[in-house]
Amino acid sequence: QVQVVESGGGLVQPGESLRLSCTASGIDFRRLDMGWYRQAPGKQRELVASISSRSNTNYADSVKGRFTISRDSAKSTVYLQMVSLKPEDTAVYYCKTSPLDPSSGYWGQGTQVIVSS
Repeated sequence: QVQVVESGGGLVQPGESLRLSCTASGIDFRRLDMGWYRQAPGKQRELVASISSRSNTNYADSVKGRFTISRDSAKSTVYLQMVSLKPEDTAVYYCKTSPLDPSSGYWGQGTQVIVSS
């Protein structure tokens, strides 16, 4: 019933851009904070960016200035615009409701981002 689905990942070269999308269904999207996590092999899952129901945003230091999170309530969709991608951005990116509370809410299945020459 509740689904959180990411899309937009892929293989890109360093310096290129990607836009990730996350569409949520079966939930009251307008009232929920949303966020993007990422996890690289052998590393902990980290919160990359979050956006509140009022569109206040926060970013991890590692992506600040390069990534932009936004939301479209009419489409129940949150986006992650990624520019100037670096190899260290390579990871599976996950969309999540209530991103500041990892033990609750709903997770998407993830979308792979590979930044390589």
